[in-house]
Amino acid sequence: MTRHVRAHRRSKLVAVVATLVLVLACVGAVAFGLGSPDDAPGGVPEAAGTTSAPAPTPTPTPTPTADPDAQFTIVAAGDVLPHLPVIASAKTADGYDFSPLLAPLDPWIQAADLAICHLEVPIAPPGKKPTGYPIFGSPAQIVDGLKQQGWDGCSTASNHSVDRGFAGVTATLDTLDAAGLGHVGTARSATEQEQPQLYRLERAGQTITVAQIAAAYGTNGMPIDADKPWSVNLIDVPALVAQAKQARKDGADLVIASIHCCVEYQTAPTAEQKQIDQELADSGEIDLVIGHHAHVPQPVVELKGGPRGEGMWVAYGLGNFLSNQDGDCCVDNTDSGILLTAHVESTGAFEAEGRKAGPARVVGVEWTPITVDRLGGHEVHALPDIADGTSTLSKAKVAARTERVAQAAGPEAPERTEPVVSTGPPPTVVPRTK
Repeated sequence: MTRHVRAHRRSKLVAVVATLVLVLACVGAVAFGLGSPDDAPGGVPEAAGTTSAPAPTPTPTPTPTADPDAQFTIVAAGDVLPHLPVIASAKTADGYDFSPLLAPLDPWIQAADLAICHLEVPIAPPGKKPTGYPIFGSPAQIVDGLKQQGWDGCSTASNHSVDRGFAGVTATLDTLDAAGLGHVGTARSATEQEQPQLYRLERAGQTITVAQIAAAYGTNGMPIDADKPWSVNLIDVPALVAQAKQARKDGADLVIASIHCCVEYQTAPTAEQKQIDQELADSGEIDLVIGHHAHVPQPVVELKGGPRGEGMWVAYGLGNFLSNQDGDCCVDNTDSGILLTAHVESTGAFEAEGRKAGPARVVGVEWTPITVDRLGGHEVHALPDIADGTSTLSKAKVAARTERVAQAAGPEAPERTEPVVSTGPPPTVVPRTK
């Protein structure tokens, strides 16, 4: 917004200067007997019978055109991990409905310009019953709930990707396709595996393409079909960098990497996490890294490197989004997670034959603490929205959870305490070719 105001002020200044030059020229002409004020445009008509050279018409000073910034937000959340008690909370008379569980967070997701979730578990193949830990398989209605809430797509690479075999991989992606949601991290073919997920946003006369890539550290020892090694992306930094580079060659303006790694229930990122993310930053091809798997919030930091050497933000771990975990089963921080907001800016450049988009960049990130009210039907809340508590979460418990997330996120990025405001129409989800 600052650039727009300054451009407007510069335009007014140019117009004022041009007017002063014209006035001074006329005054000078009169002083030296070269004309009179009546010769100026709009002056008194000359008396009949007099002749004089017509006054020169001043060349208009062109007004610079302000080059607006295209601005939008990307919102991301942690693990969608429906344990059997979560599925039970979603049970209805004729199936499942996850929308009531997710509904308290709707305003935060629906206002995002691009919303990306992480579906950690596969969808149960058709005709198969839902299952929970340790071999997950969720009902397809979880995807309907995510779609209704406003998510645009999900990463799907995780240690549970093949819990239900290749049939689960296929069921997951088919279900996401049917809902119109993007996906990346697992694939139904080698051709599909090679493609990132693309999202296109129209802002300020620009079409900005965001590419998402994703990979996981492993599959809990569950076998990936030998003849389908492409069905799950495993972490290979050079391969991820190559995919990001190719995405840029194919027109991506921004690249997000979703990384599912490394040690559960630990707030501090591991040495392996730090190495992976720093190598991604050093490549200069990745704009933002979103981490998953730890099931607890981890630090949000800016690493050296990134595109143009301006730094790269990384959320080492966003914790849980929807799960049945808390201190009774695991560690305290599993009851909460981080909703990450990234602010993106792209300055376009006017050219003779149209508009060409300039470089898109992440100009800042914010974190919002969220939590699952396990005893309240597994409702997901933004902690700032329930500062006074709920029927099952006391004010003191809400404050304690908020403080734990704040300590985990760290001081480098600010906290966000209210939803964003949409900046334009929803993105176009570009289907990956099967």
